[in-house]
Amino acid sequence: MTSVDERRSLQKREVPLDLSPETFRALGARVLDRVASHLDGIRSQPVTRGETVAEIRAALGGGALPRHGAEAGALLDRAADLLFEHSLLNGHPRFMGYITSSAAPIGTLAELLASSVNPNLGAWELSPLASEIELQTVRWIAELIGFPTTGGGLLVSGGNMANFVAFLAARRAKTPWDVRAKGIGGDGRRLTVYGSKETHTWIQKATDLFGLGTDSLRWIETDQALCIDTAKLRAAIAADRKAGHVPFLVVGTGGSVSTGAVDPLGELAAICRDEDLWFHVDGAYGALAAALPDAPADLKALSLADSVAVDPHKWLYAPIEAGCTLVRDTATLRDAFSYLPPYYAFGDGGGEAAPTNFVEYGPQNTRGFRALKVWLALQHAGREGYERMIGDDVELARALYALAEQHPELEARTHGLSVTTFRFVPRGLDRAGTGAEEYLDKLNAELLGRMKLGGEAFLTNAVVRGRFLLRACIVNFRTTLADVEMIPEIVVTLGRVVDAELRPATLK
Repeated sequence: MTSVDERRSLQKREVPLDLSPETFRALGARVLDRVASHLDGIRSQPVTRGETVAEIRAALGGGALPRHGAEAGALLDRAADLLFEHSLLNGHPRFMGYITSSAAPIGTLAELLASSVNPNLGAWELSPLASEIELQTVRWIAELIGFPTTGGGLLVSGGNMANFVAFLAARRAKTPWDVRAKGIGGDGRRLTVYGSKETHTWIQKATDLFGLGTDSLRWIETDQALCIDTAKLRAAIAADRKAGHVPFLVVGTGGSVSTGAVDPLGELAAICRDEDLWFHVDGAYGALAAALPDAPADLKALSLADSVAVDPHKWLYAPIEAGCTLVRDTATLRDAFSYLPPYYAFGDGGGEAAPTNFVEYGPQNTRGFRALKVWLALQHAGREGYERMIGDDVELARALYALAEQHPELEARTHGLSVTTFRFVPRGLDRAGTGAEEYLDKLNAELLGRMKLGGEAFLTNAVVRGRFLLRACIVNFRTTLADVEMIPEIVVTLGRVVDAELRPATLK
């Protein structure tokens, strides 16, 4: 039994994690001031300090879990110091590396609001307003890119998960046996999936994790524009049917990671209609560019897809994490994911006015309130604001391509959406010499490695037709033309140093 003293202590608990309203206000104001100062001075900071693993671990410190608690203010101050001084700053205007955008400040504040209520968006009764905000956010994203708003979807962690959800919906919808009950080997035939050689690696993970095996993948060759060859796609589908396999899914790329290439999505939609296949568009990066009035017709044809993956934490500038799966028919998600055990007494999910329980529409049960930061930002900028920001990113990447074309020591290679690839080609290099191309690959790889650590700008790489290239991807509302104009000189200045160290005598 509980003693008298124990009962008294439980009536007024000592809770080390709680904060009084006065303390919370003071600490919150201090943290917000630190964040505001960080954002205000981000341009004057290096993109990264290029620290080693050992240096980062030393700054963090070791030791065991503390036995006793510490004062919250000191902990928050130290956390801010660590984050601001030892991070790669993807909000920096010269961060042009991976497709990670600058986070909109309103999204930062939204994260605080969302966590203060802490709703669980698995079920409507646990998150009534938050669930309705997510539904509206999904509709607004669909409307922005021209996808039918009569469908539905949900928010997930990012591109991989957005594509996974669509993959599983397609597998359920197009497998000619009950795949949920009998599994992928239900009648002994192999399910097959099709995508170009530029398709993101999520498709390998999906076939691996969801039981098909990577041998079920059909990597279709690309044309000169790095887009899927539709004649070879048709031939591959026909060959698989003849071999007794079951084609079920074609993935079109709406903006490839390496070069921003967009597959002929309208033609892929027609092939899928002819073949009765699920048509999915991986638009994690590029789908949001369909909002532009002058977007390529191939990209706008994502409206014909059965499903589309979109990442608000890319070109909607939302803080990580925020991915989104859109589907033409919401029932396909419930058919793929819904289970209704007796302990889910959440009410009927059917009917237009009935509550939506997202636990039935995806793989998660407990779900965070990702939608708030996206919902607020969509209203903060509006369609016009997003068209302008996305359009500016595309124009800045185009400007970088033009600068690379004009520079005698740079070789412009590709431009697609907001991705530009190029490489450094030093003066006096014997381009006809044995091993010249291999040397350029080595030179640019070493140049990029040093550039990543230097802190002036952050690029990544692409391998296009076997050649190693420097790659700049601009999904950054802080980037200006002045930032873009700095890139050629940063690359060339460092490239000359590296070339002087590495170039073999046979190529001089």
